[in-house]
Amino acid sequence: MPDVNPVHLIAHKRDGQSLDPDDIRAFINAYTAGDVPDYQMSAFLMATYLNGLDDAEAAALTDAMLHSGRVLDLSDLSGTKVDKHSTGGVGDKVSLILAPVVAACGVPVPMISGRGLGHTGGTLDKLESIPGFRTDLSIETYRQQLEDIGLVLIGQTAEMAPADRKLYALRDVTATVESIPLIAASIMSKKLAEGIDALVLDVKCGRGAFMKTEKDARKLAETLTAIGEKNGTPTTALMTRMDVPLGRAVGNWPEVAESIECLRGEHDDSELMEVTIGLAGEMLALGGVADSPEEGREQARASVADGSALDTFRTLVETQDGDPTVIDDPSSRPGSEPVAEVVAPDSLHGTITDIDALAIGFAAVDLGAGRRTKEDTVDPTAGLVFERRVGDQVKPGDVLARLYAKDESRVPAAQEAIADAFTAGDEAPESTSAILDRYTRNGWLHGTNA
Repeated sequence: MPDVNPVHLIAHKRDGQSLDPDDIRAFINAYTAGDVPDYQMSAFLMATYLNGLDDAEAAALTDAMLHSGRVLDLSDLSGTKVDKHSTGGVGDKVSLILAPVVAACGVPVPMISGRGLGHTGGTLDKLESIPGFRTDLSIETYRQQLEDIGLVLIGQTAEMAPADRKLYALRDVTATVESIPLIAASIMSKKLAEGIDALVLDVKCGRGAFMKTEKDARKLAETLTAIGEKNGTPTTALMTRMDVPLGRAVGNWPEVAESIECLRGEHDDSELMEVTIGLAGEMLALGGVADSPEEGREQARASVADGSALDTFRTLVETQDGDPTVIDDPSSRPGSEPVAEVVAPDSLHGTITDIDALAIGFAAVDLGAGRRTKEDTVDPTAGLVFERRVGDQVKPGDVLARLYAKDESRVPAAQEAIADAFTAGDEAPESTSAILDRYTRNGWLHGTNA
């Protein structure tokens, strides 16, 4: 593979030129090895963000990232291994509920997750808000745990897709997250390295997502699915709404606590559970334990109703050295008490018609639930829990949300931002499904029943 001059490559992409796939592979290899500094990769990411990559360039980037480390082979383990990936949203704790639901139904779930990115939360940060929970398992432990309990949730190791691990953190702090080729290469390099047999994608669309429009969300779903199928991994995508936060909690531990409530069956009719059960149906069908996604959804609901999904989650936590007592009693976790409230201003009265997910996401980051720089540490208990949601009645002085933070100096600005994120009117908004559409290699089929 040829040596590459980073300056020339950056300049070519800055000027909108197509890059030779071998040059892209060499550039990624050099960055992974530490021979290209962050400042040059940052320039490349911005040039890519502004000018895009064609299909050949995107394929070369994904391939280079995938093969920058070890690609696992789990074919000797029993069952059809299926994973899920979300493109990121505000309050998106679906994986915490979905993974134990699917595993409880008999489909092994090997899940390698990421940290918070921009205004969105990350599954790893949420899991690590459980006291003692380890996400830094070795590949050998990862394999053994998957065989033993059918479920393992870890972070990227130094062995698997190390290029993505470095790029992921850099994209978060260089305003280059919302790029379809960069998102696709990041997601698929991780997922294909896991050793999975099939993949289900939750492609978020709307103000609080990285893909703001249905057009961009559809393009991303098509790109991701094509990469999966090209690599022999059956892939299905659901396109879901992300204009308002998903669920009642935003932040790491607050979202874990809400996930436990969902696994107890406390929010069966919520949009959060609509998305979770929809994705579970797809995973169970691809995993071969259900004849159709519809049958899979019924199995998923049953695993919540009979308690097996919650039992599986508790087993996961215990196996990965987490404290199971906070699963049994979330209020026992230190830091689980709110430190402040957000009240409705005088201008807010009537029916809540909107909550700006993007504004809420940034407010949660400002409370300490996310990162502003690569080096920032996350406050595991920071975040908020809504007391009013879209469709609820509201009048001045009503409590809109309760806030959690170790650093209370962050609270006043967050209170103002969160209050400003609410809109109210005279008429209730029209009720709509959280699932917009479904995509497979056969094309778009509206709804999960198609």
